[in-house]
Amino acid sequence: MNKKQRNVLIRIIITTVALIALFFIPFGEGTVPGVIRFVLYLAVYLIIGYDILRKAFKGIMNRQVFDENFLMATATVGAFALAIYSRSGDYNEAIAVMLFYQIGELFQSYAVGKSRRNISDLMDIRPDYAMIEQDGELVSVDPDEVPVGSIITVRVGDKVPIDGRVISGSTSLNTAALTGESMPREAGPGDDVISGCINLTSPIRIETTREFGESTVSRILELVENSSSNKSRSENFISRFARVYTPLVCYLALALAILPPLISGLVLHNGWNFGTWVYRALTFLVISCPCALVISIPLTFFAGIGGASHAGVLVKGSNYLEALSKTSYVVMDKTGTLTRGMFDVTEIRTDGISREDFLRYAAVCEHTSTHPIAQCLCRAYESEYPGTALPGADELSEISGHGVKAHIEGHDILLGNSKLMASCGILIPEAGAAGGTQIHMSIDGRYAGCAVIDDIVKPTSSAAISQLRRQSVKRIVMLTGDADAPAQKIAGELGITEVYSELLPEDKVSMVEKLLDEKSSSQDVLAFVGDGINDAPVLSRADIGIAMGALGSDAAIEAADVVLMDDDPLKISRAIAISRKCMRIVYENIWFALGVKILCLILGALGIANMWLAIFADVGVMVIAILNAIRALRIRS
Repeated sequence: MNKKQRNVLIRIIITTVALIALFFIPFGEGTVPGVIRFVLYLAVYLIIGYDILRKAFKGIMNRQVFDENFLMATATVGAFALAIYSRSGDYNEAIAVMLFYQIGELFQSYAVGKSRRNISDLMDIRPDYAMIEQDGELVSVDPDEVPVGSIITVRVGDKVPIDGRVISGSTSLNTAALTGESMPREAGPGDDVISGCINLTSPIRIETTREFGESTVSRILELVENSSSNKSRSENFISRFARVYTPLVCYLALALAILPPLISGLVLHNGWNFGTWVYRALTFLVISCPCALVISIPLTFFAGIGGASHAGVLVKGSNYLEALSKTSYVVMDKTGTLTRGMFDVTEIRTDGISREDFLRYAAVCEHTSTHPIAQCLCRAYESEYPGTALPGADELSEISGHGVKAHIEGHDILLGNSKLMASCGILIPEAGAAGGTQIHMSIDGRYAGCAVIDDIVKPTSSAAISQLRRQSVKRIVMLTGDADAPAQKIAGELGITEVYSELLPEDKVSMVEKLLDEKSSSQDVLAFVGDGINDAPVLSRADIGIAMGALGSDAAIEAADVVLMDDDPLKISRAIAISRKCMRIVYENIWFALGVKILCLILGALGIANMWLAIFADVGVMVIAILNAIRALRIRS
């Protein structure tokens, strides 16, 4: 609780105690005079309401009259005036209205503060320092001062300050603040690590690959800081509604205070009854205060964005959160989104040699190459037969665009594509023609087998597609620049029936524009999910752009409206579920607040509702709406 909240709480306690004490003081003739009674109650009223009166006065001076402070000030000052006019001496209602209003404001301030603290704690990932090596010693410096290519040490318990690559040491990293995942990630030499993670088990040395301003932690903090500037249609509606609603109810209250007494006195000759109708008008004002809507709707979106961040989903604004809830078309890139985006040996078919010999010869042929497929074959041998020394090659030459020719252990080895085999007269068996990318081998002019190289589907991709179907997404489409055969293979594994392959970046934009034109309703939202730099134009063109953030390109993250921090396709459906829960709470609060207020306004105008019911219609509804709003912070796993 901050200083301002403590001050309000103290005033609430003093006012409550003073009201109880005043209840036992005998006022009236022969006891305490009525003037002293008025002064004592006025003092209590000023203790609890002086700040509201001051804000109302400033609003009037600044020509911004119609707000909740003006409504509360008018209603309570009017209630005081009525008590004086009627000589009832009952000032309790005026003070009670202000007291309960302040309790509601304190509750609202605490709720907003709690949601902000949750997000602040979650986003407390900015490192205070980086330990850089200088002259053989570790020196603490500001992360902004660390250039790319520096060697930094991350000790146990420290945050990784800058994106980089581990060059020595192995450890476990806590990535919960970034991805929402509780399970630590293992990192060792050669692994990329992102800033904001916490080192758990042992020191590691990292070579930085980015400046701090371009690192993951900086991008996340920038996204969160800017998210509140993009307001949703619901928030804008409530702001416009309040600007019209507040002066309207003030004029209605004024009419309620003046017109019925005039009609009663001039037309019906039943007496003026100004006191009765002014009281009803003041009750009407208290009931009409739009606090529940003005406070709870932005708070719901704020809590929703905070809850999404906790789950590893960064939403750049409440307008995108609202649009995401209406997602009915999901278009996805293949490589890096549904697949890992890196090659792996998925199958080895041998003919007359062992699997080990095939991989050994392939590793010897490719160990000097930097081509991704060559490195993939070398990794396969190292992972299956670790610590085994490779034989030397007597001759090794590359045949551009075809493969490699080598002489190993007395054998002539050819390793490459089908064109290489055909040019050397090597017949490829029919069984060897199926699958992904095939790397064929021949030994001494005889076909020896092939390795099938393919992109690996992410473990959660299939579940992600199933989850989207359960969320009633109308169409799921996969776009890729890959050839049709591997694209159809991946789509078949995942159960995606609509696939478009061999697309250039501009083709993807054209396809998304075509799908946008085909939407069955203007309320339908098309979301595109991608990760590569070539996906940036499509992410911008779609209704909602969702980027894979942990490994995605800077251009994709910049163009996207939603960023998934751990590249998990399941987070797509998670983001949609979070947005729909948030919007459900928003509509619950809107209908609940409006429904109760309209009912109580009618009762107040008819004289059935008194000031105590007015307090519930204002403060009670606001508290209930705020309690409902902060449910958006709680995201189920």
